[in-house]
Amino acid sequence: MAEKTWGGRFKEEVDELVDRFNASIGFDRALYKEDIEGSIAHCKALAKAGVLTEEESGQIVHALEEIRTELDKGPYPNEDQFEDIHTLVERALVDKVGQVGEKLHTARSRNDQVALDMRLYVRNASGRVMSLIQEVRKALVMQAEDNLDVILPGYTHLQRAQPVLLAHHLMAYYEMLKRDWQRFEDGLKRINVLPLGSAALAGTTFPLDRKFIAEQLGFEGISANSMDAVSDRDFVLEFLFDCSMVMMHLSRLAEEIVLWSTQEFGFIEIPDAFCTGSSIMPQKKNPDLAELLRGKTGRVYGHLIALLTVMKGLPLSYNKDMQEDKEGLFDTVRTVEICLEVAARLMSEVSFNKKRMEAAAAQGYLVATDLADYLVRKGVPFRRSHEIVGRIVLKCIEKGIELHQLALEEMKGICSEIDEDVYDWLDVRKSIGRRTLEGGTAPEAVRNAIQEAKQELGIET
Repeated sequence: MAEKTWGGRFKEEVDELVDRFNASIGFDRALYKEDIEGSIAHCKALAKAGVLTEEESGQIVHALEEIRTELDKGPYPNEDQFEDIHTLVERALVDKVGQVGEKLHTARSRNDQVALDMRLYVRNASGRVMSLIQEVRKALVMQAEDNLDVILPGYTHLQRAQPVLLAHHLMAYYEMLKRDWQRFEDGLKRINVLPLGSAALAGTTFPLDRKFIAEQLGFEGISANSMDAVSDRDFVLEFLFDCSMVMMHLSRLAEEIVLWSTQEFGFIEIPDAFCTGSSIMPQKKNPDLAELLRGKTGRVYGHLIALLTVMKGLPLSYNKDMQEDKEGLFDTVRTVEICLEVAARLMSEVSFNKKRMEAAAAQGYLVATDLADYLVRKGVPFRRSHEIVGRIVLKCIEKGIELHQLALEEMKGICSEIDEDVYDWLDVRKSIGRRTLEGGTAPEAVRNAIQEAKQELGIET
């Protein structure tokens, strides 16, 4: 292993097993851009505080920019010999500028350094995830607009319940993802807080201008307590929770795609380019992408629970346990980003079987509630009308017919308040059209929701 930055107090060499167990360079290299960005801002603050001359500061900043370019291209020589990304960058800096590079760590600890790196990383990742969420929302809105006249059964308990517009169903997922986007946006307020200046845990004796550093890095505020700043991973946990919510919503959508693509439903057609086949059954066309969206949700949940478990018993302030915050975070970011990208493409490419959906909506007594509402308008109390309609449905089941196929005389035999105008209430499309309240499934209400969504997304209407 490379020479330790903390070796002065130790008489013995660190055991090779300890080096391997302790090292984080294998995964925290992913933070090199953030580490260098934070180091440049810290360097400028040291110059402002008189710790570095302007010439020294310029040398260091220039060298750090060179190191960033070099790391962009690939591994640093003997990269795996370093304990972490912080020591790698510092060693590379000293190799370039000599002893002046050893001044950079003045007034800074790896504790507040890594806290800063993590905040920069999570802030950047939040922006990317938010952008990808918008692409899925756009795909949902465009499909809703293109299929505004399509009717399908709405379900409760996975049983046909009431007729709804397909567009209304799709816009439900739009609303889920809208809340997801808002959660990430709100989380940025808690991410965008500068921890640098907290040093190991107690702050620093050097007169760093923390507000100046915050401005350099685009932070909106500075941490109020140095002990909290170095031991806080709430912002990582909140990000992981927000990612878990996204994955839960994508998983629900994926589950419907899987169900709807079955021969039993036949509501949806997934293009061949987005499916796979079987190694033994030649006829198979499997919705693997949707299944993987559903399956990958578990690993994101796992990373959230893992870090919650790591943090639950830690006394103040920094503890090495917190090194375990990174691998799960990095994997979560990779997973959520690819899942959102897949979901956006998939939802843009699927097509819907209008005839199959509308045929399903015409069966199963889906307008029974409308019939009950009709009786209420005739002066029948709702609880009595509910019981009456139940009896009418039972008669239809016995006859093997739908409500609109039952003769008026037979309906009147159960309830004398029923007249010829009842059949107007047993029409599926008219049932949908009556639900005009904001948030309802009537075409007018759904069309307004789509237009509002397009305005939110900046799509020309």
